[in-house]
Amino acid sequence: MKNTEVYIPRGIDQALASWKCEEDRKPLLIRGPRQVGKSSAVRHLAQSFEYFIDVDFEAQRDLHALFNASLNPGDICEQLSLYYSVPIIEGKTLLFFDEIQSCLPAISSIRYFYEKKPNLHLIAAGSLLEFALQELPSFGVGRVRSLFIRPFSFNEFLIACNQNPLVEVIKNASVTSPIPDLIHKKIIAQYKRFMAIGGMPEVVAKYVHSGNMLACMKIIDDLVISYQDDFAKYKKLIPATRIKEAFEAVVLQMGGKFVYAKAASAADPRQIKGAIELLILAGLVIPVTHSSSNGIPLGAEIDPKKRKMLVFDTGVFQRLLGLNIGELMISDSFEVVNKGALAELSVGLELSKLASHYHNDQLYYWQRESVSGNAEIDYVFQKGRTIVPIEVKSGVRGSMQSLHLFLKEKRIQHGIRFSLENFGSYQTIKTIPLYAVSGILI
Repeated sequence: MKNTEVYIPRGIDQALASWKCEEDRKPLLIRGPRQVGKSSAVRHLAQSFEYFIDVDFEAQRDLHALFNASLNPGDICEQLSLYYSVPIIEGKTLLFFDEIQSCLPAISSIRYFYEKKPNLHLIAAGSLLEFALQELPSFGVGRVRSLFIRPFSFNEFLIACNQNPLVEVIKNASVTSPIPDLIHKKIIAQYKRFMAIGGMPEVVAKYVHSGNMLACMKIIDDLVISYQDDFAKYKKLIPATRIKEAFEAVVLQMGGKFVYAKAASAADPRQIKGAIELLILAGLVIPVTHSSSNGIPLGAEIDPKKRKMLVFDTGVFQRLLGLNIGELMISDSFEVVNKGALAELSVGLELSKLASHYHNDQLYYWQRESVSGNAEIDYVFQKGRTIVPIEVKSGVRGSMQSLHLFLKEKRIQHGIRFSLENFGSYQTIKTIPLYAVSGILI
């Protein structure tokens, strides 16, 4: 069975292709927010197999009985092969358990495939999978490999738009070799489009195939409604209305330390905190935790009571906030859009997408509150054994007092400022365009 839908290549495709060829291969569990492209990526990989069985546990609930009866891979494969009239042959068949959160016994069965059918290619994925895994905390330790998929990065967006040369230009640029001004402005224009539509696959596909921004906005609105409908599935102990309030509070408080008491005037802050944790678990909110940043690892000196919260996608953020897209596209600064929150959000999301597909890296920031004055570094990034402080500016100007203070206090040689400026430097501070967050790894 071959997939005929138009597929836009993703960075995760390479990780999946490598997994396919591994000798000591484990069953794969693809994790990530709802509607981020998990199933599409697997079905694209399936085209390289001779046989493909796509088990959708939401649509085919009669198959639940099979897993309730036995967790033995031999029995499961025999029954599935008969059910779908497709042979299951190790090395030739890709077996895909989709929407697996709907069948907890199926999740439990995965570990046994590694032990009893190690040469069979098995992938599982699902919506709100993290909630199901909480009920089975040790379901496959050491026997199952997780692979994380996120919304499109800016580089993936450029490739989807057939702008591969621009990706190479960004990759080869540096503070000593900036991008020609004309090309820099062209990339800025593309980046504004990307921030407006975000990185959700369905939205990106609509833009790539039609170029219709208004149609993209309608799809984002549909996605927002579907996410809000999901709130009722999160947890019975916290009302869906409270989770919705918490999600909206993340949008409104973007750019500053999250204050639970401000989330809903009539709500118990403990309920809001619980709602936020559920949103983080669902992948709709990404926390940025305060770190004292005195050394590596950054996570060794954190204050979990001090966190900023990021909405998982800029397109969703701007729609919930009701930003003027036309104003965003023509402005030379994001200050007029939402006081720089969109710029800070976009950099944070791009930093999160730099993580390996095999794990989720945490994001950190630094803040000092004192009588003499406050100071804050938007993001603190770990590059090897080096701490890299990052400040985000929404335009091409702005003081860097906090960044200079951090460098001096922590005895760090270099910092980074992301802005609409071209590549360059101010003594110990490198200036990098907002669109080139991927360059931080170079």
